[in-house]
Amino acid sequence: MSVEDFDVVVAGGGPGGSTVATLVAMQGHRVLLLEKEVFPRYQIGESLLPATVHGVCRMLGVADELANSGFPIKRGGTFRWGARPEPWTFHFGISAKMAGSTSHAYQVERAKFDQILLNNAKSKGVVVREGCSVDTVVEEGERVTGLRYTDADGNAREVSARFVIDASGNKSRLYSHVGGTRNYSEFFRSLALFGYFEGGKRLPAPVSGNILSVAFDSGWFWYIPLSDTLTSVGAVVRREDADKIQGDREKALADLIAECPMISEYLSDAKRVTTGKYGELRVRKDYSYQQTTFWRPGMILVGDAACFVDPVFSSGVHLATYSALLAARSINSVLAGELDEKTVLTEYEARYRREYGVFYEFLVSFYQMNVNEESYFWQAKKVTRNENTDIESFVELIGGVSSGETALTAADRIAERSAEFASAVDEMAAGDGDNMVPMFKSQVVKQAMQEAGQVQMKALLGEDAEPEMPLFPGGLVTSPDGMKWLPYHPA
Repeated sequence: MSVEDFDVVVAGGGPGGSTVATLVAMQGHRVLLLEKEVFPRYQIGESLLPATVHGVCRMLGVADELANSGFPIKRGGTFRWGARPEPWTFHFGISAKMAGSTSHAYQVERAKFDQILLNNAKSKGVVVREGCSVDTVVEEGERVTGLRYTDADGNAREVSARFVIDASGNKSRLYSHVGGTRNYSEFFRSLALFGYFEGGKRLPAPVSGNILSVAFDSGWFWYIPLSDTLTSVGAVVRREDADKIQGDREKALADLIAECPMISEYLSDAKRVTTGKYGELRVRKDYSYQQTTFWRPGMILVGDAACFVDPVFSSGVHLATYSALLAARSINSVLAGELDEKTVLTEYEARYRREYGVFYEFLVSFYQMNVNEESYFWQAKKVTRNENTDIESFVELIGGVSSGETALTAADRIAERSAEFASAVDEMAAGDGDNMVPMFKSQVVKQAMQEAGQVQMKALLGEDAEPEMPLFPGGLVTSPDGMKWLPYHPA
């Protein structure tokens, strides 16, 4: 078997894989991307965040194509959640009236969105091979040096590379090769049952493109408008309800919808899609997890291969593309001979784990604020009543999120931040519901927006962006073009 040689080989052609491949190829390096499916293919995770659209996608060169693709504009999120009986809306801009050009994202059909990113990778020089199933890694001593895969014709192939990227998602067969273990959060082991409907109602303009998230006794629903008529609808429930939703899925979803008055109303005139790629009722494990290590010499985990968090904040594509950007900076710095592998990949893991941790703590705080004394689902999500030390150990593993706050336990800190966030929601809703300042002042929102804001500013302003400080003591900063790391030299 002849062995091909590349600088980088990427397993997985989703947003994480296509992003890291493109950003490395744009620096003139030879990149091979292997994808098991043949695109376009179905995928869940349809709600984007602004950092992906205006940060990463602008760096990739696809921002204009996305803007012209007809995807519904998402200006924020609308929630029936917490103590307030009426829905409330979080805007990406400081207010709906003062929304800037980057104060929105999109709701996307992933088959179309992922195809745009993969086609862009090809146009930027990435060698893309679809229908190729990766079998295992090639190792020499402590280092991963390549991949073995089966091509579309069933032939065994081998490729060598300076770096191997596992971007093959939560079902990855490669992630274990970095070593360590995959730690699951006992706190967030949920199941999602979801399908698609034609003719569902819409929120009133200008938030008609928002994701709608509605808490109810058995869990919560997402309601995502994918076009003027098509809607993605899913119920997130306890894993203990697995038997119920794995049996008659049609009846299970109908019963859950009937339990939730707001979703029932929005679907009152809708019909479920029963044919084509959206015709199947699907079940997915929404288990939050993180790998204890994200890299080893020659190999990096990107996106869901490294970690996954509950989907209530639409963070899946953001974490995938953000980690891909961090990985690309690391690889570009090493291949340029400017920094060593251990230094850049230590920065990679610290930043990605921090971003994951921010969303995880925001998630726990958010679940904490939903009051429902009678519900098994919601009582199990109360940190302050949960005697399981899992929340402490899981947050501790994230590390670095709350440095300087060691006087507070994770549970106390989350309870405090949840109360602060709930108060911000009340203050916002008590006004005209349009002023986001109280929300943006709350700690959980500030943390979630910190790195996302940096990515957007770097993509928009390039060398004109404000000088960056290291995220960690002794850490690295981003190059002016956003494509590499640099040592930090104080002025």
